[in-house]
Amino acid sequence: MPALGHTGPLLAISADLAARGHEVVFLGGARFAGAAARAGARFVALPAEADFDDRDLDASFPGRSELPPGPERIAFDVRRVFLDPVPHQYRALLALLAEFPAEAVIADAFLQGALALALGRPRAERPALIGVGVTPSMLPSADTAPFGLGLPPMPGEEGRARNRALQEELDRRGEPLQRYAEKVFAEAGVQLPEGPRGRAVVAVPDVFVQLTVPGFEYPRSDAPASYRLIGALPGAVGGERPLPSWWGEVTGERQVVVVTQGTLANTDLGELIAPTVAALAERDVLVVAATGRPDGPQLLAGLLGGRLPDNVRAVDYVPFERLLPHTDALVSNGGYGGVQTALRYGVPVVVAGVSEDKPEVAARVQWSGAGLDLRTGRPAPEAVGWAVDQVLGEGRFRERARALGAEYAEYRPFDTIAGLVESLT
Repeated sequence: MPALGHTGPLLAISADLAARGHEVVFLGGARFAGAAARAGARFVALPAEADFDDRDLDASFPGRSELPPGPERIAFDVRRVFLDPVPHQYRALLALLAEFPAEAVIADAFLQGALALALGRPRAERPALIGVGVTPSMLPSADTAPFGLGLPPMPGEEGRARNRALQEELDRRGEPLQRYAEKVFAEAGVQLPEGPRGRAVVAVPDVFVQLTVPGFEYPRSDAPASYRLIGALPGAVGGERPLPSWWGEVTGERQVVVVTQGTLANTDLGELIAPTVAALAERDVLVVAATGRPDGPQLLAGLLGGRLPDNVRAVDYVPFERLLPHTDALVSNGGYGGVQTALRYGVPVVVAGVSEDKPEVAARVQWSGAGLDLRTGRPAPEAVGWAVDQVLGEGRFRERARALGAEYAEYRPFDTIAGLVESLT
């Protein structure tokens, strides 16, 4: 999918495979051509009908901004962002494979043109398909509530009964979207299998790898054998840009709290970054506000009356792989990659996010014991301050985050994917 949070992991996988000597072609959004080249892959752009700029989804998809966050916008996104491009993605894949007879296709789970490839061709007539889960697992299960509700597992038969009732209700309400999905895939010349589309996304590929560990993903006793948790990908160290002049402060005596709204939901810094800065302005901590946009520091100062508190360092970009080893707590709106990067370094997390997959990430943070879910996308400063005090002051959060960090360290996801490529082909 031509969005940074989806493209980044696939580029990292491409770079690793290219470094191992494989010939790699990257099919993706036009703005990532340079990044693909740096990864050592030949780049092919998705057709215009399947490409968009995730930095401004509302401009890419007219009418989206008129819908409030919630069921209506989710339904709009499912139709326009994820389903409408499927026939164009599928045709682009077929055209690419006609001139580049690949032995394996590795696809982000949300690029469902790859799903059409597996459904439309017998295994003997197509490359091996490896699906990659770059968001919390969407696989329906008797053991979990349906994806999107942000509900952690409930044990026993009571929990299973709850899950069945919720899935039945979701299936009923989602019937129009299911019929729409079937129509889109039929236009591509393939038939979707019976049952929830979330299961097909995982069960149809020859192997589906979920980029996480068991400690951060709900157990599913009924998962297909092809479904594997393989750990989180390590990020780039970020040595291509000079470190800020204040970098020495992060290795000082004060505790460090990092706050970010990620790379997608950072249009309004008043949602989380500003409340966090306001909440911690008088605390004896160093606050690093990673705004994710070039004008972010100026916008943040404007939201706070024209100047930043003395203990705040605001930046557009900061190399998280270098910052998080010196961080005591992360305040995040729930980006899957960013939260898992923090946990890899044993950093407890406070999450406040309601868009995209963020409620599911937030629920997993609290379920895992590594942090707190504020269950809102726009918390009051008092709520953020209380939560930060809890994760800094109660050792159980740091202890659990460190245990998860040790679990992540046991996995070698690049080796696993390379091994799958070689064994499946």
